[in-house]
Amino acid sequence: LARTEPRRRTTAGRAKTQTPPPRSRPPNPGPRDRSARARRARSRAGGEEESSTARARRLSKRRNRKTRSGGGASIVAMSGFGEGPLGTKLHQSATAVKYPKPTRVKNKTSAQVQITAEQIVREAKERQEETYKAPKQKIQDAEELAEYRLKKRKEFEDLIRRVYWNEAVWVKYAKWEESQKDFPRARSVWERALDHNYRSHSLWLKYAEMEMSHKFVNHARNVWDRAVKLLPRVDQFWYKYIHMEEMMGQIQNARMIFERWMNWEPDHNGWNAYIKMETRYKEWDRVRKIYERYVQCHPSVKAWVRWAKFEMSQREVAKAREVYELAVESVEREVDADALYVKFAQFEELCKEPERARAIYKYALDNLPKEKAQAVYQNFMTFEKQYGNEAGIDDAVLGKKRVEYEDEVRKDPTNYDAWFDYTRLEENAGEIEKAREVYERAIANVPPATAKQFWRRYIYLWINYALFEELEAGDLERAREVYRECLKLIPHKVFSFSKIWVMASQFEIRQKRLDAARKILGLAIGLAPKDKIFKVYIDMEMQLGNVDRCRTLYQKHLEIAPHNCFTWEKFAELENSLGETERARAIFEIAIARPVLDMPEVLWKAYVDFEIGEGERARARDLYERLLDRTQHVKVWMSYAQFEAAPMSAAARGDDDDEDDDDDDFDFDFDALFDFDLLLDFELDDDDDDDD
Repeated sequence: LARTEPRRRTTAGRAKTQTPPPRSRPPNPGPRDRSARARRARSRAGGEEESSTARARRLSKRRNRKTRSGGGASIVAMSGFGEGPLGTKLHQSATAVKYPKPTRVKNKTSAQVQITAEQIVREAKERQEETYKAPKQKIQDAEELAEYRLKKRKEFEDLIRRVYWNEAVWVKYAKWEESQKDFPRARSVWERALDHNYRSHSLWLKYAEMEMSHKFVNHARNVWDRAVKLLPRVDQFWYKYIHMEEMMGQIQNARMIFERWMNWEPDHNGWNAYIKMETRYKEWDRVRKIYERYVQCHPSVKAWVRWAKFEMSQREVAKAREVYELAVESVEREVDADALYVKFAQFEELCKEPERARAIYKYALDNLPKEKAQAVYQNFMTFEKQYGNEAGIDDAVLGKKRVEYEDEVRKDPTNYDAWFDYTRLEENAGEIEKAREVYERAIANVPPATAKQFWRRYIYLWINYALFEELEAGDLERAREVYRECLKLIPHKVFSFSKIWVMASQFEIRQKRLDAARKILGLAIGLAPKDKIFKVYIDMEMQLGNVDRCRTLYQKHLEIAPHNCFTWEKFAELENSLGETERARAIFEIAIARPVLDMPEVLWKAYVDFEIGEGERARARDLYERLLDRTQHVKVWMSYAQFEAAPMSAAARGDDDDEDDDDDDFDFDFDALFDFDLLLDFELDDDDDDDD
């Protein structure tokens, strides 16, 4: 609603509204008007032109004044809508946006019966209506059948109109027409489908299968003929077409189809199918002509070998040899020429011509590139082992292998795998000096970085070299020198290899030099003390019966690694096995008093088992109490309860049964290395026989 001034109903007012008086200057201008007029007068007096922006602002102010002073009455009169003058403000009720009031919940307490989502879903499932199943329709007369067919055809046509690109819809439509025995309509559907997508293999196959299944032979021929014309690279069409003609006994038609197919130069399977068909009907001359065209189309080893095998099946040895000779001339520069030479040589070998076979192998080795002659070398070696001199082929193979390995090690001197293969080759050849030379060259390539991962493969070159000198060459002094140089080369301050120390000590034991072995192991403990070295040293002394040495070694090991629970346990077992119960108990006490242990649970268990084995129930109970002061683990409580529940005799027997279950991780069998009785005698007599 617009606010407007009440219209005066006087005659003067109506006359004033109808004919406004001429514009005149207001009698009493306000202060703003006087100041504006003064500015305009000054500007005109000064000769300044009024800008367009100032003029527009002045005119706008004048219109606003007229509107406020009652000039809008004329505008209302002209509009005739009674909405008030333009630019007037509307009431707040007309412009306010009204939002719905929020719902107020008076009772916010939970309902007595709560409904879960599962109940809602179950109830929805129970109330769900069953899937509608169309009733079975029983057709009584021809009129109903025609109506049914019309309805189904309309459904299929509507579906095809929507998804004409869907091949399954066309197939379903055509099969339905086929089921109605309306073959012209079925053919029409198939043809329409092929118009949309003639490149579909399945459409052609199903179309032709329909014609063949209902014995429409000429229609099937028409379909196959169109299929092979439009898609000649689809081999399945040709196979099906030829099979149909052959099953009908039309061999000449099948042969004509094969000839049409061969003009497209199919792969090996197509030619082979043509050959097999002619072979079934024993047309040998035709087979040979087909093979001639076959090897011209595909001049490969497979084609030539098939031709030669055919001639061999006909017992035409001369023709088969002629085929192989033509093949050698044809595929001499091919990639798989080595396979042809091997087949040719095997053919001559089958014909009891070893000299011819040897000549073929030599010709192949002389003419083939070395990287392609691997198969020829292998077969030549097998042939020479059966028929000829093995030394010649071995020399040839060795020479070839040496060249290959030399190339590899020249490209990368730190390729230790290539050095392993090279040294193994020379060892198998039986040439000790050459093998030794290769080993010397190999160990000269020291890894450039002092990191253990770069030395892992390199160190096995030294191990193989030492074993070669000991076992193959029989030079014990040289083997000892190899071990010594290897141990000097390894940077033991950075890393070390316990395997080298152990193998060097085993070598000295095999040579019945126990003092030298002890020196090597002692040096290993001084330079690189590792658990494996201590185990080997202690096992050696135990088998020799040197208990004091074993105690000394255990003490040394515990000085170096006091946190190693395995060492404490084995030390206590040693004392217990010697009948030194108090010593074993003291060792266990010292061990469990250590502040840092790697596996304290193993040590406590061994201590408890020890006391149980000794029949000391009170001591075992005290150990459990002390352990529970340190930890409240449930397994400790369970073990404690089982201990209290079991009688001491049974517990001791169980401990005796399980006493030898834990074996050393490092399996070192000294009995296999030397005769122990002889070694003990030697140790007593060998006080002065020590070179090192």
